[in-house]
Amino acid sequence: MKLRYLNSLVCLCLSLALAAPAAQALDADRLEGAQGLSHYIMALYCDDLGDIDRAIQEYRKAIEADAQSSLLHLNLASAFIKKNDIPSAILELKQSIGLAPDAVEPHAILALIYTTQNKVESATQEYAFALKNASRLEPENVDIYKSLGALYLQQRKLKEAEGIFKLIAGLSPLDEQAHFYLGSIYYDLKDYAATEKELKAAIKLKPDYHEALNFLGYFYLEQDRDINKAGNLIKKALSFDPENGAYIDSLGWFYFKKGRFKEALSQLEKAASFLSDPVIYEHLGDVSMKLGNRDNAKLNWEKSLKLDSAQEQVKEKLLKVYQ
Repeated sequence: MKLRYLNSLVCLCLSLALAAPAAQALDADRLEGAQGLSHYIMALYCDDLGDIDRAIQEYRKAIEADAQSSLLHLNLASAFIKKNDIPSAILELKQSIGLAPDAVEPHAILALIYTTQNKVESATQEYAFALKNASRLEPENVDIYKSLGALYLQQRKLKEAEGIFKLIAGLSPLDEQAHFYLGSIYYDLKDYAATEKELKAAIKLKPDYHEALNFLGYFYLEQDRDINKAGNLIKKALSFDPENGAYIDSLGWFYFKKGRFKEALSQLEKAASFLSDPVIYEHLGDVSMKLGNRDNAKLNWEKSLKLDSAQEQVKEKLLKVYQ
């Protein structure tokens, strides 16, 4: 089985946290008036003491003295978050962004708020803004580009993701992850020659890169070529991560391709005990049919469709069973 893309929110947050201080430092220069600065210092002091109500008052007074400070609106938003006044925090974050569109932290915090509210599309949009701004602040920071590339992959913007990971490969030629993700992108774009080339490059750079080993092995199985080589790659991946349900599924599918259906069934049942995935249940259905167990095949294909109802090939298999 080809591994799914991992949720990259943690990676995104780390990248943004690294980039954020530069944006704040630039905005702090706006606090030129003595009155605004004194209220700002008092607000920080109250904030540190945990007197959030007084801090909010002082931030507001500082904003009255310097209404064009993105930093003050950002800090006021943070205070509102501590008070769990999320609507007010969102308003202040938007004010901060309006005053400093190229800042990183307001977009990042707003994205995290939208994430907690399950507003996935809004959160993704704010992460994209934050990462693009961060990349301008640190144009050679590979980790930021990786986060942006992962975000494009989540959005299924494959061409944009391709451009980002090509850029990473140019900035850091020995980065095996860039080649792995390029391989994934080309796989989804059905450019199979490029898929193989990039996965091989990733493994050459990191021979124990078990995600790439499994992916290339499973890729060969799907292509119905180099079956024995595929088995060796998958077994090597399993030597590094023996309880990985995706790798065990790949091994089961290798046995299926070799016509060793009982061994395939054993491995696929083991894979299902580690991972509930539509591909595993589809494979279990296929093996069951080869072993003459139509009822078990039907049951597993139905499980597969429950997990992913958009699988036309599984629907076709079920229709044949019902006929």
